[in-house]
Amino acid sequence: MAQTTFSIRMDSEVKKQFDDFCSQVGMNTTVAFNMFARAVLRERRLPFDVTTESDPFYSESNLAHLRRGIAALNAGKGVEHDLIEAGE
Repeated sequence: MAQTTFSIRMDSEVKKQFDDFCSQVGMNTTVAFNMFARAVLRERRLPFDVTTESDPFYSESNLAHLRRGIAALNAGKGVEHDLIEAGE
């Protein structure tokens, strides 16, 4: 299979951290980006969720509800829950 070069620009600190991560898991950035590209092509989607701050699931009321539940769990209490609304 013919090889080609793919060049991208990114923040130098992000690159350093990414290089370090790849090294820790036994690969280099070329292998990581090839894995990413193959996963996108195989799954026909990005292999992670892309959201925005306007995503209703991440609304302030839902986040406040989640924080109360986490605080209750950390305090050793049971957690009462109800459905989180996905829309306004």
